[in-house]
Amino acid sequence: MDPEAPPAVAAADSVPAQPPDAQGPAEGGDAGTMSQDTEVDMKEVELNELEPEKQPMNAAPGALAGGAGGEKNGLVKIKVADDDEAEPAAKFTGLSKEELLKVAGSPGWVRTRWALLLLFWLGWLGMLAGAVVIIVQAPRCRELPKQSWWHQGALYRIGDLPAFLDSDAGLAGLEKHLDYLNTLKVKGLVLGPIHKNQKDDILATDLEQIDSSLGSKDDFKKFLQLAKKKSIRVILDLTPNYKGQNLWFLPTQNYTVAAKMKDAMTFWLQAGVDGFQIRDVEDLKDPSLHLAEWQNITKNFSEDRILIAGMKSEDPQQILSLLESNKDILLTNSYMAIGMHVKSMVTQYMNATSNSWRSWSISQAGLLSSFVEAKFLRLYQLLFFTLPGTPIFSFGDEIGLEGAATLPGQPGKAPVMPWKGSDTPGSVSPNITVKSQEEDSNSLLSLFKRLSDQRGKERSLLHGDFHMLNTEPTLFSYVRQWDQNTRFMVVLNFGDEEQTFNVVSSPTGVSLPAKANLVLSTEPGFTEGASVDLQHLNLKPHQGLLLHFPYEA
Repeated sequence: MDPEAPPAVAAADSVPAQPPDAQGPAEGGDAGTMSQDTEVDMKEVELNELEPEKQPMNAAPGALAGGAGGEKNGLVKIKVADDDEAEPAAKFTGLSKEELLKVAGSPGWVRTRWALLLLFWLGWLGMLAGAVVIIVQAPRCRELPKQSWWHQGALYRIGDLPAFLDSDAGLAGLEKHLDYLNTLKVKGLVLGPIHKNQKDDILATDLEQIDSSLGSKDDFKKFLQLAKKKSIRVILDLTPNYKGQNLWFLPTQNYTVAAKMKDAMTFWLQAGVDGFQIRDVEDLKDPSLHLAEWQNITKNFSEDRILIAGMKSEDPQQILSLLESNKDILLTNSYMAIGMHVKSMVTQYMNATSNSWRSWSISQAGLLSSFVEAKFLRLYQLLFFTLPGTPIFSFGDEIGLEGAATLPGQPGKAPVMPWKGSDTPGSVSPNITVKSQEEDSNSLLSLFKRLSDQRGKERSLLHGDFHMLNTEPTLFSYVRQWDQNTRFMVVLNFGDEEQTFNVVSSPTGVSLPAKANLVLSTEPGFTEGASVDLQHLNLKPHQGLLLHFPYEA
């Protein structure tokens, strides 16, 4: 490059642009103009030959404005290519089909695919084998036994309908108390007798007619429909001569009455009842034969129907003899009313009835308070609701209602149910009313409802195995457990002094934890839901506890 180029650039910058109409000196003429133009063109060539970074960018304003000559007088003309004129960059469009097939068929990729496929199947087989091992080693769930509705909760007896209603409203009035029965969570209502009965007159007794003082057949059918909507089954008491001295009339009339019973059972089953109760069956001639016939009628109609036989007897041998020949019936009796040795009585009865479904009651019709002291009422509720079998109560048992004193095994006249008033006749204490106990969370009624709720929803209490614990003589304790479900332990102190819970030995298959959680207590002093140390557990006199603890493999 010419070393004099920079001064030339400076000189070009210092020469002012000439307007189109400007005239040079006369003596220069055209020759002067040509010489000047040639000089400018030479300077533009020199500028164009400079390297781009050394080219001056301070062109004269006149040149930028497009003066004479357009691109002359020091204007540097730089051409920038448009984007669409630039050469496009090369784009990757992927491999063609032939190229892909060629690469995929190479030995390296073939080995890779086989390795991945092998790893996939090995992983899948490993997971399958692990699942099989878990299933094989896991404890198998025990098959649930077949249960009917009376296996799932308590039955509630209303023998004297006017006394229960505290009025003469009859069946129409009973409809209004279905909500109350629903809060008790009972599974069935044993109602009556309510049929037409002329005292000691077999000809004037009609087992298929409703006593007109209590309502009509239509009233009864309506009540059955309403009870069904509340999931309450209705069992009809068909004891024939319930207003007379002998419930079965004269002994010579037993077979005549038995024949009427068959027709009446068929009639009421078709009307929609769920079973029958018959009391004082030991007064029948050959009671086992009659019970077997009546049981066949109910079961042939439906397996979902029940027959309850009541006995006033306290003789264990007579009771067990009747059960042996009629294992599918529920038998209520006064066996539990003969003494306070509850622990031995329960175990003997359970051993003798190991092949039958049991029912637990204090009598066939009477109140619990007629046979049990008031201080034991809570213990008996806890006992009956947690033993394996169906608990059966009479109306008023849930509030501790007391009746007239009677001979053992003989129910007295039912007292009036105290619904609201404190001056209701028949109440020993004016404060024992349904309303007052519903408002008291520590009342006997509240305890009844909670126990009934637990009994109906816990598998271990519904059909769990029974294991009695070896404890102090005045303590009665046992465990109810089913398969892998929550275990329940009951501890009852029937003594008049405080007792310490101490297990001498546990039965086979029972493993007690160091601590358990309290479900409820019959007496205050324990925080429900709290963890209880079984090694240092003291019970107050006449106190019962319901505890639970989890299954451990």
